[in-house]
Amino acid sequence: MSQAEMGQTVRVHYTGKLTDGKQFDASRPRGEPLEFTIGLRQVIEGFENAVVGMSVGDTRRVEIPVEQAYGEPRDEMVADFPRSEIPDTIELEEGMTLTSTSPDGKTMHFRVKSFNEQVVTLDANHPLSGEDLIFEIELVEIL
Repeated sequence: MSQAEMGQTVRVHYTGKLTDGKQFDASRPRGEPLEFTIGLRQVIEGFENAVVGMSVGDTRRVEIPVEQAYGEPRDEMVADFPRSEIPDTIELEEGMTLTSTSPDGKTMHFRVKSFNEQVVTLDANHPLSGEDLIFEIELVEIL
């Protein structure tokens, strides 16, 4: 039976949880397994490393430390913007996600940390930064 290795494209089902047991994501409700190529950094390092060596049908529970997940939150990813730069049609709420497109066409996501009439503080850190993660992974297919 072949095992997943660097350079191969694989399909996996997974459930992701925080260390307190709260589930933050799962592939099965979407119906399709996650497909990625090992070694291309399409998924976080710890997830990719966990799949290496698995055979089709194998399941694995892996605890991924913050360093191999989304890293620690970085202060430089948090910035204040004039409230006037946010369209009036957007009703701001703390924790909501705003989406913008950079000049080079990339989609960027920001969480609203706080706001008042003059200033909006936006956080571009990944929402799971600073978290150790737990994944239950099932290798469905090696393509």
